[in-house]
Amino acid sequence: MLAGCGSIESAAQDDCTSIGWQIGSKGYQDCFKARVYERKLDYSNPPGDKPYPSML
Repeated sequence: MLAGCGSIESAAQDDCTSIGWQIGSKGYQDCFKARVYERKLDYSNPPGDKPYPSML
């Protein structure tokens, strides 16, 4: 698993609550999942690597 997983999730939570989603609402869940997914893609790709996460 990724070392920064907790920080990814807390940052995603901050992103979603800062734009007005209530934690636990449907919109918040969708926002949170999308943010975590985007951040995991960012963290899993070193610069110059292929544009998809490795399956290692």
